[in-house]
Amino acid sequence: MKIFLSHPTGNRNVRAVLETLDKVGMLAGFNTTVAATADSSWLKFLPKSLRQEWLRRSYPGLSARVKTRPFLELSRLLLPKFGLAAFTRKEYGLASIDAVYRDLDRNFASSLPDILQSQAFEAVYAYEDGAYETFKMAKHLGLKCIYDLPIAYWETSRRLLLEESERLPAWSVTLGGGIEDSPEKLIRKTKELELADIVVGPGSFVKKSLPEWCADKKIIMSPFGSPEAVISPLKVKKNADRPLRVLFVGSMGQRKGLGDLFNAMKMFSPDEVELVILGLPLTSMEFYRRQLAAFTYEPARPHQQVLELMRSCDVFCLPSIVEGRALVMQEAMSQGLPIIITENTGGADLVREGCTGFLVPIRSPEAIAERISWFLANRSAIPSMGNLAIQHAANYTWENYGSTIVKQISEKQTPMLYNHV
Repeated sequence: MKIFLSHPTGNRNVRAVLETLDKVGMLAGFNTTVAATADSSWLKFLPKSLRQEWLRRSYPGLSARVKTRPFLELSRLLLPKFGLAAFTRKEYGLASIDAVYRDLDRNFASSLPDILQSQAFEAVYAYEDGAYETFKMAKHLGLKCIYDLPIAYWETSRRLLLEESERLPAWSVTLGGGIEDSPEKLIRKTKELELADIVVGPGSFVKKSLPEWCADKKIIMSPFGSPEAVISPLKVKKNADRPLRVLFVGSMGQRKGLGDLFNAMKMFSPDEVELVILGLPLTSMEFYRRQLAAFTYEPARPHQQVLELMRSCDVFCLPSIVEGRALVMQEAMSQGLPIIITENTGGADLVREGCTGFLVPIRSPEAIAERISWFLANRSAIPSMGNLAIQHAANYTWENYGSTIVKQISEKQTPMLYNHV
C-alpha cells in the first residue's frame, strides 16, 4: 500500500511515521506547509529564532516527494513579530493555526485528483482538524482514510473540561480550546472521524475516549518515543539536604491538573517541598500567585536547558484531566525523575507502581499529596527509582512508534473493546 501523508508542521510523531513509511517503500508523498532547504544562502539573513524554526521544517531525503503551501504558515510565524498577533487569534484569525490546518486540508483535497493522475497510491493519512476535506475527496476517489488523533476525542475532552469548569470555576479561564471550540469546528472533528477507515492514537486514554459508533473502524495505538537519556543509569544523584523539588512542565491550566497540584502543595511547607513550574501561563501570573504563592516559575528555554532543569529536580508530577499522551512524561523519566501521573495523561503504561512512579486518580489533590509525602519519607529511594525510570523510558523509541503504526495499517482488523472514561 502506498500512502500520501498530510500535516502542516511535521511534528516529531509525524516525522516518525514519515520515516518509517519511506523506509519500507510505502510513502507516496508528504503534503505540508513549509519544507526548508538547509543549505539556502539566504538563511543567514534571518534572525536566529526564525532560522532555527525554519531548519526544523527540513525533510532530508524527501524533497522530491514533498508538496508545500507556505504562505499562510509563514504569515502565522511572522505576523506576531511585527505586532500583528491579532491575525493569529485562535480559530478566527486569518493566519491562526486553525486557518493553516483548514487551508492545507482544502488545498490537498482539491489537488488529490491531479496527484493521482501522476502517481498511484491507495490511502491518505491526515491529522485531527486537518482531514475533513481530504477525506471527503479521498472517499470519492476510492482511497482509504487513515486518521491520526493525538489527543482524546473531543466529546470526552469537552465533557471532562466542562466538569472542571464547574468543579474549579476559578480555573475555567485556563481551560482554553477544549470548551471554546466553535460548533463548526466540533462538527468537522466528528465528520473526520466518521470518514476514517483507520484511527491512529498514542495510547489507551485516546482509545477509551472514542465513541461506540467507531466499532467498525480499525484502531491502532502506539506510544510516542522517548528522548535519549543524557545521564546514564547508576549516575542519578539527588541532594537530600534541600526541599524535595517537584517539577510540573506544560501549559499552566487545569486541563493539565495544575489546580489539583496547587491544592496538594498547600498541604506542605515550602521548607519541605518546592514546586517548580516550567510552562506557558494561560492567564496573568497574579492569578497563579493568588492560587498558590510559593512556587518557582521557570520561563521557556531551549530544549537542552529544559532537560538540565529536569535533572535538578527530584520528582515529576502531571495530574492531567485530558491528554493524548504527554511527551514530557518520558522526557522527565529519561532524565532520572520518577513520575506521579493520572491515567488520563495517556501514560499509565509508563508507571511500574512504586518502581518508576505512581498513578493517582484525576481530581484528587489528596492522592497527589499522599504520593509526594511518600517521596519525602523515602528520599533515599529516589535515585534507584530514577534509574528504573531511565531504563523504562528507553523502551519507548520513535522507531517502534512508527513501525507499529505502519505494520498494523496493513494487518487484518481486530474488534475494538470499549472502556469509556
